[in-house]
Amino acid sequence: MNRDKRRTAGRNPHGASGRLRLVFLLLLSLPISANPAAAGSLPGGFVVHDAPKPVPAFGFTDGGGEALSLADFAGKVILFNIWATWCTPCRREMPTLDRLQARLGGRDFEVVALSIDRAGIGPVDKFFGDVGITRLARYIDVSGKVVREIGVPGLPTTLLIDGNGREVGRLVGPAEWDSPEMIDFIQSRIAKEAGR
Repeated sequence: MNRDKRRTAGRNPHGASGRLRLVFLLLLSLPISANPAAAGSLPGGFVVHDAPKPVPAFGFTDGGGEALSLADFAGKVILFNIWATWCTPCRREMPTLDRLQARLGGRDFEVVALSIDRAGIGPVDKFFGDVGITRLARYIDVSGKVVREIGVPGLPTTLLIDGNGREVGRLVGPAEWDSPEMIDFIQSRIAKEAGR
């Protein structure tokens, strides 16, 4: 057998273009999902992990000074937002988090917006009053330990946490949390959690 015949023995006679056509036809035959989360296009740059990740244990306090941890929210899907009053993008997105809590908050879901203001709850109270935040509870970590514990690269950073306290995904940077796409995405995660 000469050299050219050995190179082509056992290969597809249609070559690479035939294989590409076959892949294209297979892709066309796949069902298209109307759910952006299922289709892989997530709103606002949200990154969902292949498998939920454990979240390190850390503590924080509520507006009244009561010590809390994520375990206090077990069974709920949590949108855990780390922010500060001095962070301009955080301040802009806070009203959208308040509206999201008003829309979806309840037995199965809660927005936990954790301030890392070192000056304490006073600046948070003032900000909530100035901006008209009425649905979000006040949470604070003056130590800043949460930033180190969960690896916050910048503010705001938001984690989606399942009912077992595991990180499902995260978004670094601000978002419009009450947009139709984000509400659909979060509702799909709540429904998935309810069906577990």
